[in-house]
Amino acid sequence: MELHETLRAYRRYAGVYDVAFGALFASGRREAVRRVNDRPRQRVLEVGVGTGLSLPLFRADARVTGIDVSPEMLAKAREKVARLKLAQVEAILEADAERLDFADDGFDAVLALYVVSVVSDPARFGAEVRRVCKPGGRIVIVNHFSSEQGPMRRVERALAPFAGRVGFHADFPLDRFLRESGFRVAERKPVNLFGYWTLLVCVNEK
Repeated sequence: MELHETLRAYRRYAGVYDVAFGALFASGRREAVRRVNDRPRQRVLEVGVGTGLSLPLFRADARVTGIDVSPEMLAKAREKVARLKLAQVEAILEADAERLDFADDGFDAVLALYVVSVVSDPARFGAEVRRVCKPGGRIVIVNHFSSEQGPMRRVERALAPFAGRVGFHADFPLDRFLRESGFRVAERKPVNLFGYWTLLVCVNEK
């Protein structure tokens, strides 16, 4: 998707995102954060932090930076951080994941939850995420990827031309994403309702 399409979709969803998608995506969110909550004082980058639904799940001694391209979503995240007094959150920043303004090897782990199907260039996204993540660090992704067959595959193909309106690519094959992004999967697990979404844990190889 183009950036202006993503911004338009997120502007539309910001006010209702927690109600519409909070519970629906909660189990995948918990599973993802659990993968990086096992070590003390990790510096974590969450790409596509949205309204900040994952932020209360991080351990108190974590150091979390959340980024998103949507000012409307970020405003909700900042409200949540202030209201819940989330001391583990170091910063909430407006930023594009394909053009990160962070030093090389600056994070122990990177999370990208429900966001990779809206990036315009998976190769550039993958390169930037790997650049800012330490060698051997974990990159955790949760996203919907295209069904390989069956009725849902036909639905996804039918929705493909409307990605800009619905706010994500329904026809988004996992093999193509991995090939273009350069990620190497160490763990793959179905999550959320009916296992329709996929959790990927990748170890950063440089």
